[in-house]
Amino acid sequence: MIPLRPLGLGEILDGAVTTMRTYWRTVLGVSLVVAVLTQIVVILAQRSTSARTNQVLGDPNATPAEIGGAMLDSLLGSGAVFVVTMAGTVVATALLTMVTSRAVLGRPVTVGEAWRDARPLLLKLFGLVLLLLLICLGIVTAGALPGILVAAAGSPLGGAGLAFLGILAACVPALWLAIRFSLASPALMLEKQGITKAMSRSAKLVRGSWWRIFGIQLLTVVLTSMVSLVVALPFAVIALLSGGDGLAGFLEGTPEPSWSYLIISGIGSVIGLTITLPISACVTVLLYIDQRIRREALDLELARAAGVPGHGSAPTAPGS
Repeated sequence: MIPLRPLGLGEILDGAVTTMRTYWRTVLGVSLVVAVLTQIVVILAQRSTSARTNQVLGDPNATPAEIGGAMLDSLLGSGAVFVVTMAGTVVATALLTMVTSRAVLGRPVTVGEAWRDARPLLLKLFGLVLLLLLICLGIVTAGALPGILVAAAGSPLGGAGLAFLGILAACVPALWLAIRFSLASPALMLEKQGITKAMSRSAKLVRGSWWRIFGIQLLTVVLTSMVSLVVALPFAVIALLSGGDGLAGFLEGTPEPSWSYLIISGIGSVIGLTITLPISACVTVLLYIDQRIRREALDLELARAAGVPGHGSAPTAPGS
């Protein structure tokens, strides 16, 4: 899927697309299942919370208790969506990491084989993702804390401004750490490392290449976002036009999503996620492999593992 040498940007992106095209049954099968399950939860959460929230917020006579209850329902729905989305993304990332690692060697892999290899490490991967989220959230919260204290002391406007500036400032170290540990997931899966060891491996591989990895990851996010938007936008327009009085409600500022609107727009989201999720996962794995090629001559091990003449035999996966 890739040349066995240090990779350029185009080769990383081409390797991700080639992996999808060559192993489309496995890759798209995994991402489609995750996308469908995630979107079902999103639709149910939106349908169950939007009706009460719109009704309460649109009522000028609503009591503070009613407003609080509506906001709590919305928060719980968003929390359920976040948990399911994170779980689905972690499982898909684990499976696609295994698929990509074998695609590099030109070896096919089924969903069952990928699941068998990934299953023992799923809990560790969940723990890694949760720990990284908590670290970034803690940094952002610490940045907002001075503004919160100022607002609590009796200056809400000044506190809000200070909190906003604090959050902006905190995003810098949070982003730095996010890129520094961005290769921890493939390190954990392919090297069968513990959580802290995978984080230290990622930090070692990223050291000296932070800006390069940041640029590639940022470009990947931009490209996948554009693809998702192009795919989802026509479905959103069709859903809006087919929702009966949904368009009138949208123009009035109080849209009431119908089942038809949620399902049609959900189909667009499923298609977009099915396409973009494998690209993001494959790019991360290929970045990990590229950094190991640059720092540890992994290309020689890969050549032996792929059975290239003159290289003998070697382990069967990039993480070995």
